[in-house]
Amino acid sequence: MVVNVFGAGLAGCEAAWQIAKRGVGVRLYEMKPDKMTPAHKSTDLCELICSNSLKAARVESAAGLLKEEMRRIGSLLMQCADKCSVPAGGALAVDRNRFSAMVTERIKSEPMIGLISREVTELPDDGITVVATGPLTSDALAEKISELCGSSLHFFDAAAPIVTAESIDMSCAFTASRYGKGGDDAYINCPMNREEYESFHAALVSAERAPRHDVDVQNPKVYEGCMPIEILAQRGLDTMRFGPMKPVGLKDPRTGHRPWAVLQLRSENEAKTMYNLVGFQTNLKFPEQKRVFGMIPALKNAEFVRYGVMHRNTFLDSPRLLCSDYSMRSRPQLFFAGQMTGVEGYMESASSGMMAGINAVRRLKGLPTITLPEQTMIGSLSRYISDSTVKDFQPMGANLGILPPLEEQIRDKKMRAAKYAQRSLEALDGLLEILKTGE
Repeated sequence: MVVNVFGAGLAGCEAAWQIAKRGVGVRLYEMKPDKMTPAHKSTDLCELICSNSLKAARVESAAGLLKEEMRRIGSLLMQCADKCSVPAGGALAVDRNRFSAMVTERIKSEPMIGLISREVTELPDDGITVVATGPLTSDALAEKISELCGSSLHFFDAAAPIVTAESIDMSCAFTASRYGKGGDDAYINCPMNREEYESFHAALVSAERAPRHDVDVQNPKVYEGCMPIEILAQRGLDTMRFGPMKPVGLKDPRTGHRPWAVLQLRSENEAKTMYNLVGFQTNLKFPEQKRVFGMIPALKNAEFVRYGVMHRNTFLDSPRLLCSDYSMRSRPQLFFAGQMTGVEGYMESASSGMMAGINAVRRLKGLPTITLPEQTMIGSLSRYISDSTVKDFQPMGANLGILPPLEEQIRDKKMRAAKYAQRSLEALDGLLEILKTGE
């Protein structure tokens, strides 16, 4: 019994390790060193391209909780990261060269894993395969994946911020759809009067933007109409009022009149724990987003689970294509893992590889696949990327907003995060035996 794994980055190495540790052979394909991308410099596996930080270390944080869940399940990458850590305040950061070298040594010394240095250009028709080739997938394989999916891979250029539902000040907002179409709770509307709007506009057009080097942010061919809100605002004082902030078809129940301008928030997930700022794609720096968007009365205390970002990336339309076990809906023998599934971040990618590897073995053995409980960070991430109610799918990293709400209201952020972590690890404990043994 052998499983193919394509790609030896974070997701691929974790998937291969989990498969091997369950007694199944792995053919791990990696095109390095024969073919390198401009972003890769090392011939080692699991190269960290950008930062050497794996984000927060505290278990009472979204990123720390994700890593603790992975530790308990038996993650190779967490074993290596903990051994290669360097001082980084409250974050877990690693010596990137030592980390990659250690992962490479562990993979190469595992007798159940055969490392094959070759570019993959086809998807197999039989057997079980985990595709974890990441955003730098070679053109030939990307074309085959696009053909299988029935459309091209998504190009993610602009995304609006997302805030937690519980942080929206509903005393300054109301639920309604324009002209009453689509249900009264389809949107949360954040109204502004003229003075509030004009102050917001002035702050927005003068706010500091993140530097852009790879694309022209005003090129409609690149963004296909996803214009950054700050650029739209530059075109005139009322441009937003005739665009994403138009108040037509809405009446503020507090005044009985149409607002001067309205920001609409759309639920990001079925549980309605997160809301997207509709039409607010942005290239502002993160602190500026919090400052400027916080001028909207309903968002004055908003907690951002993801800030708006603009960069070029490729990923699957996972809510239409993947199940929560990371297998393809139309081809259950084919699993995807890593950033191409829409999870965003080093360890988020590794966690998807972990679950794809575990489930690949279970499918090979004729056992039912596993999706972790929604109370866990790993489980919530896998559910989010496979949630068919998510319409405008955009990559998502670990955050407390994707977890189901706590039963009790806890105002203190640290205490609330600690409660989320406690609930998650308790839910995970009951599954550790089956996760580790594979039976």
